[in-house]
Amino acid sequence: MESKFHFTVNPQSNLLKFQQLIDSVNEAVSKNLLQVGDMLPSVNQLCKESALSRDTVFKAYAELKNRGVIESVPNRGYFVAKAVTKVFLFLDTFKAYKEVLYGSFLDNLPETIAIDLHFHHYNIDDFEKIIKESLGKYTKYIIMNFDHDRVPEITRQIPASKLLVIDWNVNAQEGASSIYQDFGQALYDSLESGLELIRKYEKFIYLYPSFTYHPKISVEYFDKFCTDYKINYKILYDFKKFDLQKGELYLLVSDRTLAKFLDQCHQKNLGLGQDVGVISYNETPMKKYVKDGITVISTDFELMGKKIADFVNTGERINTVIPSKLTIRKSL
Repeated sequence: MESKFHFTVNPQSNLLKFQQLIDSVNEAVSKNLLQVGDMLPSVNQLCKESALSRDTVFKAYAELKNRGVIESVPNRGYFVAKAVTKVFLFLDTFKAYKEVLYGSFLDNLPETIAIDLHFHHYNIDDFEKIIKESLGKYTKYIIMNFDHDRVPEITRQIPASKLLVIDWNVNAQEGASSIYQDFGQALYDSLESGLELIRKYEKFIYLYPSFTYHPKISVEYFDKFCTDYKINYKILYDFKKFDLQKGELYLLVSDRTLAKFLDQCHQKNLGLGQDVGVISYNETPMKKYVKDGITVISTDFELMGKKIADFVNTGERINTVIPSKLTIRKSL
């Protein structure tokens, strides 16, 4: 019986040959070009047709067997054991809170779904290049968009029914799904829930450094909150001018600035939650324990991960906001 599958090495790819072979088999299965029970080429056949070494083919087939995608039958060959769906996951960067989201996403997927994870680091050229290379290879595309005017034209190349925009509902194409958090009114409401503790401090400072990609709408709603409640406040954009003083409360959107804040607390012998206070954006596992607990404003990244998995599993269109809230700990 002749195999339906044929493989050609891409000499321009950065991937090793065995990984190219693995990806090619998974892609053929996800596109239904290979079905459960179909035979794969023999090791000798692949070596001859694709100029691969026996070790390369054996390594790829062993990994596919380990994943349960294929099985070997003595004296007969290799066969597709189960259908695999390939999903394209495109994040901005990989930080601690995204590890929570990613872990929840994986935990709620069946083993038949394979994830290809990529990062764009807010670089529009990389964003375009990686998406162009992915077109037609996946059944679902999960993308963390960012605020750049070229994003819509790039993502429009993906069929809306296959696209899910996550975390930040910006530049989302019409008809696509979205699962995101609110960076405006949700910030206002979260601060409002901690108003009594916020009033303990003489000044409330939002450190919004030039290197952050946190949505700018948060600055507008921070300003509105402080104005509405007549709170003495400041928006600090220059990270180099950060100089912690007694009586100040900081809102921080970067863990890099949180580390600097904690360093200055130690250097100046300022008591956290007493002399100075801090509210950090985005929950991570460690913030529950650092300095007896860091107060956070955060969406539920575990729930977001589960909702993303639901989209992949069902294919049903979704448009939903994951709530954010203030979790009060000793740092406030």
